[in-house]
Parts: sequence; structure tokens; C-alpha cells
Amino acid sequence: MILSDVKILEGIENGEIIIEPFDREKLGTNSYDVHLGKHLAVYKETELDAKKHNQVDHFEIPPEGFVLLPGELYLGVTEEYTETHNAVPFLEGKSSIGRLGIDIHATAGKGDVGFCNTWTLEISCVKPVRVYASMPIGQLIYFQVQGDIERMYNTKSNAKYNQRTIYPVESMMWKNKF
Repeated sequence: MILSDVKILEGIENGEIIIEPFDREKLGTNSYDVHLGKHLAVYKETELDAKKHNQVDHFEIPPEGFVLLPGELYLGVTEEYTETHNAVPFLEGKSSIGRLGIDIHATAGKGDVGFCNTWTLEISCVKPVRVYASMPIGQLIYFQVQGDIERMYNTKSNAKYNQRTIYPVESMMWKNKF
């Protein structure tokens, strides 16, 4: 079941959902709009290796915006820091972003209960498109959890994305054993 605006507000009031900064005007009927942070990153190497720590170059989006190019993977970050302690957050791109040919995630649209951080975006595009810091980029949708939770994400010893940051975070697949 997707939480309505009233249920999202109840979650915020009782501390089960945290959104910083929170702006009531960004709350939709059943979602909350998030915005592109000023930091982007690109991988340094053209060939990535799942068993190695692939390094990235970080840069800031200038005031005049930045043109995303097809064929490049950009890591972005939301301006909003979120915590979710009793719901499953899903991040989806706004339809206006999709209509510009921008995808904001390849596979990582679901957060876990207990996720506490900004959201790293896996941005790609089909045509060159100029983006700006603070532009609406996505929306968080919250799903009700059925049953007790044994291990929250933020308490897992092997959670790879727990370090609070304002920067996009590169893949930590290399920390897995395979």
C-alpha cells in the first residue's frame, strides 16, 4: 500500500520519516518531490570492473547548468537527506524529467527500511540536455511495511551506503564477496 500525503505527514510528525530540508509545498498526493544536488560525478575509467573500487571525479554543476551527454553515466545526488524507519521508500523520476529523456536510476530505485542518507542517482540521457542544481528530479513514494523488521539497513554491519554525504557515491560492489 502506498502512503498518502496525510500518512507521509503523520510519518514525519512521529519521526518515522525524516526529510531534510522539508517543504510542505513539495508534498504531492502520494509522493514527495526531491531535487538535484549541486554535485555530480563521473567514473575516471572508461571500463569498469565489478571486483575493483572504480574511482570517480566529482564536480559542481555551475550556475548556468551542465549539459549531460548520451553514452555517459553520471552519478548525481539529491539535495534532500532522508530517513525511513517504518516504510519502504522508492525513488522514481518525475515525468517531466522522463520527457526530457533523462533516467535517474538504472536499477536502484528502492531503499530499505532504515536507509538514512541522500540518494545517489544513476543519471543517463538519450539526447544532450542541460540540468541545473536544485531542479526537481524525482519523487519519493513510501510503501507500508507488513510485519516486524529484524534488521534495519542503518544497523547492518555490511551496509555499504551508511556514511552520510552530500556527494554521489560510486558503486561499492567490490566490497561484496563473489
